[in-house]
Amino acid sequence: MFRQGLKPMRLERACTLGDGILALAPETAAAHSLTYASAQDAGRAMEFIPASGAATRMFKGLIAIWNRKEHPSLAGLSALKDDADAKETLDWFQGLLRFAFFPALKDILAGAGLDAEALHAAGDYRAFLDALLGPDGLRCADRPKALIPFHRYPQGPRTALQEHLDEAASLALAVDGGCRLHFTASPDHESGIRALAETAAAGYASAGIRFRIDLSRQNPTTDTLAADQDNRPLRNPDGTLILRPGGHGALLENLSVIDGDIVFIKNIDNVATARLRPLVLAHRKALGGLLVGLQRRAFAYLDRLDAMDRMTAERKGSPAVESALISVIDEAFRFAETELCAIPPEAMRAPAAISAPAAIPGTAAEASAWTAKAEYVRKALDRPLRICAMVKNQGEPGGGPFWVRGPDGSVRPQIVESAQIDMHDPGQRAIVESATHFNPVDLVCGLRDRKGKPYRLQDFVDRDAGFITAKSKDGQVVKALELPGLWNGSMAFWNTIFVEVPVETFNPVKTVNDLLRPSHQ
Repeated sequence: MFRQGLKPMRLERACTLGDGILALAPETAAAHSLTYASAQDAGRAMEFIPASGAATRMFKGLIAIWNRKEHPSLAGLSALKDDADAKETLDWFQGLLRFAFFPALKDILAGAGLDAEALHAAGDYRAFLDALLGPDGLRCADRPKALIPFHRYPQGPRTALQEHLDEAASLALAVDGGCRLHFTASPDHESGIRALAETAAAGYASAGIRFRIDLSRQNPTTDTLAADQDNRPLRNPDGTLILRPGGHGALLENLSVIDGDIVFIKNIDNVATARLRPLVLAHRKALGGLLVGLQRRAFAYLDRLDAMDRMTAERKGSPAVESALISVIDEAFRFAETELCAIPPEAMRAPAAISAPAAIPGTAAEASAWTAKAEYVRKALDRPLRICAMVKNQGEPGGGPFWVRGPDGSVRPQIVESAQIDMHDPGQRAIVESATHFNPVDLVCGLRDRKGKPYRLQDFVDRDAGFITAKSKDGQVVKALELPGLWNGSMAFWNTIFVEVPVETFNPVKTVNDLLRPSHQ
């Protein structure tokens, strides 16, 4: 893969409203929410939240200023017009009193005999950087985002993890009081996440909510090779191979073993305050209901096809039975194409829709074509299903929704990152620039088949959809291979539905100053 390079994705066109992206009318969304409620009550739902990474990038600009040998005054910091790190630090300091972690910084400074308000009035940003990042302070850059205080309430601050528990208490709560969440965590942070999760969960016991919170690590067997500029494997001084984490695509294995049924996935840093929770929950429940309804219909078609096969075997040669079978095949075929967005290869569109007994295929070639169509329909319906929220493009970094042609000639919606696209190709660049929506990583997945058996998720991965990145380390170029992204190539051959949701439901925290946005205040 290093030597040959990974083949870029070939985009057919961008998914837009009415062409790959649904817009749910309020009454439709309400109906889907009712459908979801019965599945939720039955305990079918849970949340899967990737929370493995440290918050280092979140504080990147502050760390850069903190590590400088020279520290100008606040006015001097403001004068560094073209310095992005200085601007980030200045914005952070100006909004300092509004952060959920400010009371903790105040206590740390008080413990050192310092007055936080006086220091802030004097413009002493260095003292606050020490309290936020230093070894005797909060050490926020060394924590996972799950444990960073995100929001302030009269009762005290809440971390990102606590906010996800509060959301799950409405989204994934079964009628018996059970509520399941699964967090991925790195070995360094697992004990801290587990301790806070258990403490936070205990606070809901009086409301009759029993959280089941599981944690898993990214399996080291999913690590990948690192290579030098000449595509030779890099080695440690003792001769052992240098391996690197395989990226978030490695979490497909974690998702595969959680025994999930209806599973909501959202990043740990995408969570708003309780004020916005009703809006967020309304749309997530509507997505869940859409999944349940489509899944139910797909499974019903598979059951009907099985029943017709049995009837055909019992009454072989019966024109009425064969005609009925053809009708079911054609109906299921149109459902897969129009409702599940699984556009078949051009050759599969013939024979055309047949319903009249007089049109039963009489030749061996016609019979073979219908057999192939039936086989295609079964495979098209019998696979994992995901409903993905999409928001209007606001210039955020990340993947977008596109129609992509597969190796068998079929076309289906996929989430594609810019790194997977040949941006030197004018046609592909034009498609990217025509995109109207963005992937906020807010999806609900159906992981079991009609018999309740978990799908083998590895069977639906596009193995060619990984990434090769190049970084500088110790003066040499290090090339790293990342596995197909969890919601990109790892789910490439799932049935996928994109649904537009309000941008207000998307509230990521990529830098510390994102916490100053209204949705986090």
